[in-house]
Amino acid sequence: MSPRAGLPGPHTLAFVESPVQLLNVLEWAHAHTPGVGLTFVVLSPVDPMTRGQLRRMAELAREEGHEIRWEEARGGAGAPLRTVGGLAGPLRRAGRVVLGDPFSRYVQLLLTITRAREIVVVDDGTATMEFVGQLARGERLVRWHRKGGRPGPRDLILAPVSAAARRRLTPGGNRAVEVFTSMPLEDTPPGVTVRAHTFAWTRDRFGPPRITQGADLVGTSLVETGVVDGDAYVDAVRALVRTHGARRYFAHRRENTLKLHRLAVETGLEIVRPELPLELIARRGPIGRTVLSFPSTVVHTLPLALTGTDVRVTVCDIDPAWLTRTASPRAQGFLSGVTNTARNIHRLPTMAAPAGP
Repeated sequence: MSPRAGLPGPHTLAFVESPVQLLNVLEWAHAHTPGVGLTFVVLSPVDPMTRGQLRRMAELAREEGHEIRWEEARGGAGAPLRTVGGLAGPLRRAGRVVLGDPFSRYVQLLLTITRAREIVVVDDGTATMEFVGQLARGERLVRWHRKGGRPGPRDLILAPVSAAARRRLTPGGNRAVEVFTSMPLEDTPPGVTVRAHTFAWTRDRFGPPRITQGADLVGTSLVETGVVDGDAYVDAVRALVRTHGARRYFAHRRENTLKLHRLAVETGLEIVRPELPLELIARRGPIGRTVLSFPSTVVHTLPLALTGTDVRVTVCDIDPAWLTRTASPRAQGFLSGVTNTARNIHRLPTMAAPAGP
């Protein structure tokens, strides 16, 4: 299905690498370019869970009248060259580029090619908060859980690309930059337009959900990213199950299968591998009356997606003792900031870190 012809405005290319990014581009299109078809370029990852969710989200995008261009961007040694070469022409012709992950090396490389006069950054979870802050402070773009470490050889080689991308993401001349976000932002770069992301498309298309008694628990990939110790995480989940009677565990798409099996055996939780982003799963239901989460994107997004329902989202602090020795020095402060802003903005109840067995 092609974008609808003859409609006003610049042709838009949207680059996404995760299901949540694709969802948030759909939300942006619903809010700001209703009725206008976009071209989604899916830079497909290799992880089967993520690929499956992306294909389901791509179906929803097609139903909305958008075109999907699926790129096997990581399908072998020659894939990056083929992908970038095939996208060079469309990138130069696009009047607007929408992207979900400004930290992505792939996206940064593509940004050096585009001549678009409008660049839109949609939410990629809590990383959006860090991106906007780094842009405002003129810092190099580094994911929060890696900040504080020394740049590796690959970082040094790609530093010119990252610097060029940061310049493209800075408003100037004929270039406008917009951030579409549901996250709280402390610093806003001069000239950057910030627009509110309220999950209006999600609420229009899905729900309201059937609400069940008891609690559901949202999983996190903090163990997989090397921030939180695996044993400490399992102990914390066990304590939450014991204290709040949680029954289901919605796994993050990056969570390790062995860790999930251990959680099921040691806690008795039903492990759920969602086929769509959690905001859509929760809105469709059924969902527990209480949703427990560690500091993550969902403590900001679920209250918006579930506006008008009786579901209560509760956030659990991360105990500093759970952090690994290799965790970034920035980790504890960043995670606490996610918790505190969610509590202040959405009035979420906060739990202290649960004690282990």
